Amino acid sequence: MDTIQDQRREERAQQFRKLTETSRCKPMGRLLRQFWQPVALAEDVAAGAAIPLLIMGEELTLYRGESGALHLVGGRCAHRRTLLHTGWVVGEEIRCIYHGWQFDGSGGCTKRPAEANNGMPRTKIPGYPVREYMGLVFAYMGEGEAPEFDLPRKLRLEREGTLVANGRERWDNNWFQQVENSLDAVHVSFVHMALTVGPFGAAVTGAIPELSYEETSAGIRQTAKRSESNVRVSDWTFPNNNHVTVPGLTPDDPWIDVFVWMIPNDDLNTTRFMIYGQAPGASEEARQRFTDYFAKYGKYDPAEHHDELFASREWKNPDDIFVGLTAAQDYLSIRGQARVTAREDEILGRSDLGIVTLRKLFFRELELIEAGQPTKAWRSLQDADALPVQPGQEAA
Repeated sequence: MDTIQDQRREERAQQFRKLTETSRCKPMGRLLRQFWQPVALAEDVAAGAAIPLLIMGEELTLYRGESGALHLVGGRCAHRRTLLHTGWVVGEEIRCIYHGWQFDGSGGCTKRPAEANNGMPRTKIPGYPVREYMGLVFAYMGEGEAPEFDLPRKLRLEREGTLVANGRERWDNNWFQQVENSLDAVHVSFVHMALTVGPFGAAVTGAIPELSYEETSAGIRQTAKRSESNVRVSDWTFPNNNHVTVPGLTPDDPWIDVFVWMIPNDDLNTTRFMIYGQAPGASEEARQRFTDYFAKYGKYDPAEHHDELFASREWKNPDDIFVGLTAAQDYLSIRGQARVTAREDEILGRSDLGIVTLRKLFFRELELIEAGQPTKAWRSLQDADALPVQPGQEAA
């Protein structure tokens, strides 16, 4: 009997690994590469500079040419495989530090200074299209022509007068745990009451919600009803972006739209990219408060405080009741599952409807990938409607 149970457990584990493995040769890796993905903060790459990246297990070099244009190419020189970001940006190309081999923004080799035939047009490293949007750098790392830049666009952020800030966190666990957390509305009633209860937890409250989920043109709309006047809605965009709203920095400030992408660096590490938007029409005091807060606290990274958080379970930054607090609360629960959680050992219940809905959707798309068939033609939601706010302690 134990042997049969062990065999079934291993079969479940193999099925769940399809959700977590994102290298180019894996079905999930091929699926994720069909979409524009954020890979860096635009502010991290100055003109004439280069930085190394690791995205879905692939080493990359992101550099900004002297014109200010961004280019994304392979992480290593084709010659002797040294890291390209340690070299020089020359115009719109990058030159290797080791022997001066030079590559353009498409990854093509343009110069081999020490060779008799200086050019080498057939030699190529990977090169990917990039686009800056709202302070993030997006890249398309899939096969063929890049799709329209549609799903990453957020119409609420594009309204004139919207104030925007960016964030980035590097977590030491698998990406899919964070995606699942986005579709777990019940966790808010517990996780965001930990450490200390900030405005977000107080507004949503600890009540247990009634759940409903609807597949949309873009992903999944999640509705969590805690009372007739406390209905929380979030819009999750396939394959790894979530849109939620949270209270402003004071009770009188407008609620903040938060867009979060979870990007696998490899199967054990994830980068979260955030765009925060304060709606037009806020007072000058509220706008200044927003700007000052994100300048000071917007780059908090809970993984850097791993030992302290798990040892003390105390929040020692009383002035940071938004980015840092909510990230620390989520980190304790998600990283507490281990770096890759053992889904084959879970016991799910009715409150996990969002998790079940999400996994079914992904397994459906992955089956199409494995069969060599087209996946759903995902399209952005063609509206900029505000998500509802919750009363809690923020009621007027």
